[in-house]
Amino acid sequence: MKLVWALGAAGLWLFSGSAFADDELYKTKNCFACHRIDRNHLAPQFKSIAAKYADEQGAEEKLAKKIREGGVGVWGNVPMPPQPQVTDAEAITLSRWILGLK
Repeated sequence: MKLVWALGAAGLWLFSGSAFADDELYKTKNCFACHRIDRNHLAPQFKSIAAKYADEQGAEEKLAKKIREGGVGVWGNVPMPPQPQVTDAEAITLSRWILGLK
């Protein structure tokens, strides 16, 4: 029984650590300069982005590409500048995190 409890606790710790890491990644990669989670700032809120792409096939890859390469026109005329400091793996992690905010 103690082993089951210890494994369960370890699983919760790993899961929460991963979620925490994703939650902090957007702050360390400059996303917070323009975006907020649940309110518009200079750019659309992450929850609106998640809702817009929720049912779109390939949304993770599409958002990851936009993070790395930038874009304009989807949310108006204000461009999103490219973020070359974000690796491909980090961009996928960020896009999955954003899509999970629905």
